[in-house]
Amino acid sequence: MNSKETGPRKVIPIVPQEGQEELISLYASHEKIYPRSVSGLFANWRWGMVFLTQLVFYGLPWLQWGQRQAVLFDLGARRFYIFGLVLYPQDFIYLTGLMVISALSLFLFTAVAGRLWCGYACPQTVYTEIFLWIEHKVEGNRSARMRRDAQAWTLDKVTRKGVKHLLWASVALWTGFTFVGYFTPIKELGVEFLQMSMSSWEMFWTFFYGFATYGNAGFMREQVCKHMCPYARFQSAMFDKDTLIVTYDAERGEPRGARSRKVDAQALNLGACVDCSLCIQVCPTGIDIRKGLQYECIGCGACVDVCDTVMDKMGYARGLVKYSTDNAMKQHWTQAQTLRHVLRPRVLIYTTILSSIVIAMFVSLSVRTPFRVDVVRDRGVMARIVERGNIENVYRLQIMNATESTQRYRISASGLTGLMVTSEDVVQVESTQSRWVAVRVQVPYEAAVPGSHTIRFEIEALGGLGQLTEKSVFLVPR
Repeated sequence: MNSKETGPRKVIPIVPQEGQEELISLYASHEKIYPRSVSGLFANWRWGMVFLTQLVFYGLPWLQWGQRQAVLFDLGARRFYIFGLVLYPQDFIYLTGLMVISALSLFLFTAVAGRLWCGYACPQTVYTEIFLWIEHKVEGNRSARMRRDAQAWTLDKVTRKGVKHLLWASVALWTGFTFVGYFTPIKELGVEFLQMSMSSWEMFWTFFYGFATYGNAGFMREQVCKHMCPYARFQSAMFDKDTLIVTYDAERGEPRGARSRKVDAQALNLGACVDCSLCIQVCPTGIDIRKGLQYECIGCGACVDVCDTVMDKMGYARGLVKYSTDNAMKQHWTQAQTLRHVLRPRVLIYTTILSSIVIAMFVSLSVRTPFRVDVVRDRGVMARIVERGNIENVYRLQIMNATESTQRYRISASGLTGLMVTSEDVVQVESTQSRWVAVRVQVPYEAAVPGSHTIRFEIEALGGLGQLTEKSVFLVPR
């Protein structure tokens, strides 16, 4: 890739001779992109998000909460531990709520400022930044990398490439190991890894996730954003004329052209753009922002930073490339006017709905009863008449203790006259465990007519953690 745009390639048509078939290639070869390093406000924000996201991802599995891992999704035991919360499959509604919150957040951020997620927090962007940083440190700057790739293989080239790929593989493998550490206690996983005693599934997902990181961030890079990510295709449906996007001020920048900083641009009938092509060189997807908004743009702001640097060197005002809206550019709004129009009804509606769901979810978690009960009629034991002429039904109750201490629960039943629990009515369940309990319920013979009757089981936590009521059916034989 040249430092300057070379313009469209000249296509020489080949006219086939009579009797020959014409071969037309529809394949466009991919040209490797060598992003140039850049510094500035948005680059700092991007690296800040890299540090924040990776601190959370790599650090959370090592945090301890009491005698266990703070965040652990134990699929084998079907329990999710999130700090003080213990969630069971019956708490699937919270996962649904989290997905709805994530989707609405994406809609909100996109309506406000375009592809903020893609430019600053997407794993593809984050790991590409990390891998590019390693490449820059090992192989040198953009020019050095381009020059080395064009050269024949030498000892220096082999050494540098080898070190780079070794570091890439190490980061990728550690990433895969950390990912599996969310599902298997990471300290135990580390011991198993060193002893080469990991299970087949743990080994598979460690290397699979590591390989995906290595391939996507090291080789595919912008191809993932341009061709594999569906978000790039439907993002425009969430944009409008008041969405903040990376924008080139064509009115101020055109006509573009190179010049000395000492020359009066107006005398040469030139705009502010010096046609340095640095905005193309720093772009991780290799686009020219001066051609307008393109679906490949991930909104990272790298072109804004480098253009501001050039404007400073030329003594021009910043903002030739900037975050702005379509309406602001056309109507020449100030920054304050632009921001006022960003807070439009659409954004306020998204914010209200999102805030309501977040508040409702936290309230639900705070008042949630820390145990669950499932009631199942024991189909192996029919309704029967027992001693004293009572009618007995047998049920199986699964009591799931969602606390991290041993709890005792009292079981009672109501719904029919004289209904009583004749089996053990107080049971003990260990911390974060579930227990199946056989419960016998009897009613006097004359207390109910033959047929099906609705009854209720009341399960009370003796530790003062609340009470649950579950419905079931009591059968009276004819």
